[in-house]
This record gives sequence, C-alpha cells and structure tokens, in this order.
Amino acid sequence: MPSMKEPTPEARANVTEENVESRAQLLPEETSVGPSADPEAQAAVILAESEERTVHADPDDAQGGHRQSSDTAD
Repeated sequence: MPSMKEPTPEARANVTEENVESRAQLLPEETSVGPSADPEAQAAVILAESEERTVHADPDDAQGGHRQSSDTAD
C-alpha cells in the first residue's frame, strides 16, 4: 500500500534508468487493466516509493528495511 508521501531525494537517487525501463514493461496483471499513459513515469514512482520503504523503513514493520548480519539472533 503506497504511503502517499513523496519519496525522499535519497530514495529517488537509488532508482536507475535501467530499473525504470525494466519496470515500465507492464506485468500481465497490469496489462489486463489497460495501458499506462506514461509507463516510464509510473515505473519511476513505483520504484521510488519502494526504495523509500527500504531506505526509511517503518521500525514497527518486521519485513521492512535492510538487515545487517549483526541483526541476527545469537
């Protein structure tokens, strides 16, 4: 579920042109809904929002963020 919050510059900087081009190719589920007016712009937003959730993960979300090896159980 999107946060409806604008992704930070840090999150946007992590989105590459190659990622956008790849994500702009519609998935089968998306194709059944119809074509996008601007698939590259849509892909950039999807990827930036995803990156935002990774870079600034909700501390209460057990699945969010990058983990370090030191975060594992002993």
